[in-house]
Order: sequence, then C-alpha cells, then structure tokens
Amino acid sequence: MAVNDALSSLAGAGSSQSGNTSGISGSDNEQRFLKLLVTQLNNQDPLNPMQNAELTSQLAQMSTVTGIEKLNATLSGLVNQSGTSQVLQAASLVGYNVLSPGNQIATSAPKDGEEPVPVPFAVQLPGTAGDVQVKIVDGSGRTVRTLELGSLPEGVNAVTWDGKADDGSAVPAGNYSFTVVASNDGASVSATALTFAQVAAVKQGANGVVLELANGRSVSLDDVRMYL
Repeated sequence: MAVNDALSSLAGAGSSQSGNTSGISGSDNEQRFLKLLVTQLNNQDPLNPMQNAELTSQLAQMSTVTGIEKLNATLSGLVNQSGTSQVLQAASLVGYNVLSPGNQIATSAPKDGEEPVPVPFAVQLPGTAGDVQVKIVDGSGRTVRTLELGSLPEGVNAVTWDGKADDGSAVPAGNYSFTVVASNDGASVSATALTFAQVAAVKQGANGVVLELANGRSVSLDDVRMYL
C-alpha cells in the first residue's frame, strides 16, 4: 500500500473516531506511518527514487492528520464542557415558571365569594396581526370562552383569561386548552401558543438541554421565551 493511500485511510479513521478513546491514537498512527514510509523507501525503484518533494509532501500530510486529530479532540472537549455548563446554568430554573410553546392551561376553583384566579398565557406572532382571536376549549372540545384581542404587534404578547365563560360565570376547575387564529388584512398570520409551567428538573438530551416541566411536558432550553 502506498503511503499516500495509507494517509487517506488514517485521515478518515481520525475523523470517524473523534471523541472515541477506544480508537487508534495519534501515536499509533505515527508509528504506522513511519513503518509504511521506511517500507516504501526500502522498496523504491533505484532508477526512480523518491524525490525530496515527495518525502516532504508525505511528512506534511502526516502532520496534517495529527493536527486534525488533536483539533477534533479539542473541539469534542469544548462541546462536552459547553453541555455541562448549560445544564448547570439551566438548573437555576428549577422551581421557576417558564414560558414555552404549548396550549394547555388550568384553572383552580375560586374561594367562596371570590373571583376566579386569572390564567396567564401568551401569543407569539411573526409580524403584526390586525385581528387575533383566542378560543378557550374544555376537555370535551366545547368552546367556553372566545377572547377578541384585536390588533397585536410582532413578538410575544401577554394574554390573561379571567377564568370565566362567555356568559360571565366561572368555569369549573380543571384543564383547558386554547387555539389562536390571527390574520392581517385578510391574510392568515401564523401564531404560536405559549403557556407557563413550572420547571421540575433539568437534563442533558441528545439535542441539548431539556427542561422537565411539572405538568409532564418536556421542552428544549432553546424554546423558553421567558421565566418568572
């Protein structure tokens, strides 16, 4: 096998084994390269010996392979440190309420003679919407309240439901959901429903930090719009 071919093989191995401590080490690769180089020098054609430029080129390739291995190891270490740092930072959110995509809300039974506890949530818009409507739906799929929000600007817009039905009576305590319909000059505007939930735990997921919420949902740290 020619040294050039072997170098190509080593380069591929170095890339695929990044972060895998059980793979071939840089020292092993260097030993293999030197053996191949010595073998090539011993078996070269006496009438057409290897030129200095060729030898220099092959040494430079080995240096490049070794450099790539070290760079991959360094980057892998930085990624791992970054993930650990994010988990530690996100751990400070445990016990806080975070605003993230979702449309599930809940009401509690009001005390005698008191008004229902208002339920906060939010609507995120990619642009200004001239007409925004929110419908609160109970567990059976029946609309209990329609909120006409009118015109809302781009971004996250806070919304509060007073816990009452359209007829002004307090709705039973329980779980509800809501839908958002937004438009601007007759054109539909894509709206994202956002709800608050308490963070119960934090973990490192395959795609980054994941927050385990008290309501049983899991959201990515990147999906959190705010916390309180």
